[in-house]
Parts: sequence; C-alpha cells; structure tokens
Amino acid sequence: MSRSSLDRARQLWADLARVPVAFPERGGVSIVVSPGSWLCPPGWAGVIALDGAVLATVPSADLIAPVRGTLLRYIARTNIDLALLPPQLPALDVLGPATLAYLDAGDFVAAHTESEVESLPADHHDIRELVASVGRQDAEESGLEEIASTAFAIREGRAVIAAAGYRAWLGMAAHLSVLTAPGHRGRGLARRVASAAAADAMANGLVPQWRARPEPSRRVARALGFREFGSQISILLGR
Repeated sequence: MSRSSLDRARQLWADLARVPVAFPERGGVSIVVSPGSWLCPPGWAGVIALDGAVLATVPSADLIAPVRGTLLRYIARTNIDLALLPPQLPALDVLGPATLAYLDAGDFVAAHTESEVESLPADHHDIRELVASVGRQDAEESGLEEIASTAFAIREGRAVIAAAGYRAWLGMAAHLSVLTAPGHRGRGLARRVASAAAADAMANGLVPQWRARPEPSRRVARALGFREFGSQISILLGR
C-alpha cells in the first residue's frame, strides 16, 4: 500500500472519530472521548488498528483507563489481534473484529470475465431481489443495501446473481459491498463484480476499502490486489 493511500486511510478514521485527533504513528495508541463517534454504534467503544497503531473512541472518560491499559499490553505486537481485547474488558457485546484492506491502483489485479457486468441503479428492483434472496445476516454482512454508487451486476437469465457497489466515506474511501446469491457462490462472480466496483471507485479518486470477517470474502479481496493493513472492533462496555 502506498504511503499516500495509507495516509488517506489514517485521515479517514481520524475524521470518523468526530473529535479532533490524529491517527498515531506505528506503535502508538490514541484514545479519545467521543459520544458521537462513527467508529462504532452510539454508546460503544470503537477500536481501529492500522499499520501497527491504534485509534480508539469511548463514549465517556471513565472508560479511557481500562481500554488504554488493555491496548498497551498488546500494541508491541507486530500484528495487533483485536479479538484479544473483549475478554480483558467488561464487554457486554462485541461486533467484529473485521479486517480492513485497501487497494492501490498499482496493485490492482482486474478480473477478466466472459460474463457481462451490467451497470444498474443502486435501488434497481433486481438488486433488491438479490438482497431478498439471502438471509438477513448475509444481507447485512454484505452491506449492498447501503451503496450509493452504481451497482455492478452479473445476471443468469433475467435474475441478478451477483452485485457490488460502494459508498463514499468522507470523499476519501470507497467502502465496497459485494453479494452473491447462495446457489452461485464459488464461481468467481464476487471477484468479477467487485473488480468493476473497485475500478469505478479509483476512477472517481477514491481509495477502495474492503472490510470483512469471513475468510472467503478476504480471499476475494486479496485476489484483486487488496492488502490487509488493519482491523476494526466495536465493544459495548459495562461500567
């Protein structure tokens, strides 16, 4: 990942904290109080590990000390495993961790396909039908309902069986969303539609961002040239 793209990712997450803060350099930890943080749901603690540094937001000042103490025990590790945090904290609920991967234009491995990738409006009926064809958990994991870009889709017959798109975050990153119908997975369709979405994002001056938990999704990202540089976790903390 180039320094310019990494700097943009750092700036993105610092801005999402919604209070004045700079993302720390490698080996550093910054924790700020931000009840309105966009790193996590309201009232939760949000933790971002990126390139060996950690930025965290907490909803109240009394939570700074326990979160900081726990983070400092792990920050010296080359790869910070955020899954280690909840057992060391009074965690009531957890979302994640999910990996954060970014794509530079020079690393992009475009997917070539004989299947035609069609451009559709994000709210097109056939995109909604694809989302409705999967379980609620799959739909939420994909985030396809939240895209604001064009939807890049592959059909089989009249039905859309795979689609991808993105939402621009603060004019810096394109947060990609990808979904394939259950009966058509394992055919490389996700890589093809995601390739089209990533290319469109870069053409619009955005850094493609891929956030994922399942290994199959992470493999798709790596096949396109994404590099994993961090992770994210949200923790609901008891007092």
